[in-house]
Amino acid sequence: MLKNSFRIFAGSSEQAKAVFRDAIEKVVILISPFAPHIAEELWKELGYTGGVLSAEWPEFIEAALHRDTIQMALQVNGKVRGQLTVPSAATKEEIEQLAIADPVVLKWTEGKTIRKVIVVPGRLVNVAVS
Repeated sequence: MLKNSFRIFAGSSEQAKAVFRDAIEKVVILISPFAPHIAEELWKELGYTGGVLSAEWPEFIEAALHRDTIQMALQVNGKVRGQLTVPSAATKEEIEQLAIADPVVLKWTEGKTIRKVIVVPGRLVNVAVS
């Protein structure tokens, strides 16, 4: 069953094959508490003789969770008008300035007065105009 999955990587580099196999192994280990019988079968298909429950639990790399930039919803008067990409370490004031300078906001605020800019860090920016 899994052996057929590896056929799609027939022309791929050894590194790509190793990454795919590692990912499959991690997924099988992670599903083992919820679907132990299927996980055991998949584990044997991968060529392991011991049970999947004896496998070492995958560790996460905290540095991999960090992103340099994040995308936030960009709203004008409560309606989503686009996405805003900002540095993850940006302050509310910096995000506000980036939002006001965004071409989408400029289009929707043309000839209007910006009354308030609401920033929910990591989530959205809402520009209230009248």
